[in-house]
Amino acid sequence: MKTLAAISGAAMMAMALVSPASAQEPNNTGSGYGAANSDTTPTAPAARVTPTRTPRQERQRAPAPPTPEENIAAAQAIATSASVACQVSQANFLGLAPDGAKSYEAVCATGPGYILMASAPPLAVDCVLLAGQAQIDRARDPLADVGTQCAIPQNLDVLRVISAYASEAGIACAVDQAASIGKSSEGNLIYEVGCNGVDGYWLEKVGTDWKASECAIVTTQNAVCRYSTAAELVATFKTRLAGSEAASCDPTEGRYMGANANGAFWEAKCGAGNGVIVRFDPQYAVQQVYPCETAQRIGGGCRLTVVPEAPAAPPATQP
Repeated sequence: MKTLAAISGAAMMAMALVSPASAQEPNNTGSGYGAANSDTTPTAPAARVTPTRTPRQERQRAPAPPTPEENIAAAQAIATSASVACQVSQANFLGLAPDGAKSYEAVCATGPGYILMASAPPLAVDCVLLAGQAQIDRARDPLADVGTQCAIPQNLDVLRVISAYASEAGIACAVDQAASIGKSSEGNLIYEVGCNGVDGYWLEKVGTDWKASECAIVTTQNAVCRYSTAAELVATFKTRLAGSEAASCDPTEGRYMGANANGAFWEAKCGAGNGVIVRFDPQYAVQQVYPCETAQRIGGGCRLTVVPEAPAAPPATQP
């Protein structure tokens, strides 16, 4: 308050020094300054004119918006501080948080884009994860508020990012649908991958590696695959039977039964004839085929094929 008062007082003093200058003009009848003036009419002080600024001048005074290069540099600094492996190739300034922290949407040279905030600590949120959570929320409530979402077209290409993950995991199918679907109980990120014409997968990021689980197996664990169909599961099964002693089976249904140290067991319902249970090795090479008629002791036997009960033995004749 003392400082403001001093500034106000200084301004008033400056005005006082300027305004009364006309009262000290030379005397027409006397000599020098300060003699009596024959004209007793008071002289009004000169009007002070405050120049107005044109809109163009105001625009010139406004700070220039940041250049694309400045946005990239600012976003890169946040990504680096947040330990995000992102080489920023494009960045859009989104605005300020209530605490004044700047936020950006960034495109990365590879992998997903991010929403970045220069908070303390810095914050980086994966665009693919944001899109996946928004999809889940809108499925529950079409009017749900899903918060800030990425908007740059390259960051909306979820299929591009997750297809790269599938390739890293060794999945060779043509990925046609994909989404982030949440986290495992261990906190690992999980993605669903849909494949064109064959069974899809769940991908789980475990450390620096990927764990791929077929949807045919996932669905036996009280989970749902949105991008795989029963027909795609059967097509996958049929491909694996080719060239084996079960190749004559044209499967119309299939199911995963479980696995043990000997291999993985699957049941197939064949279009003609009885079904089979097949044991595969980890690379899905056929190890053994069990006709449903003789497979009652394997995992509870066949469920997709109805096996006729064996005829009852005739009663023994008495001698």
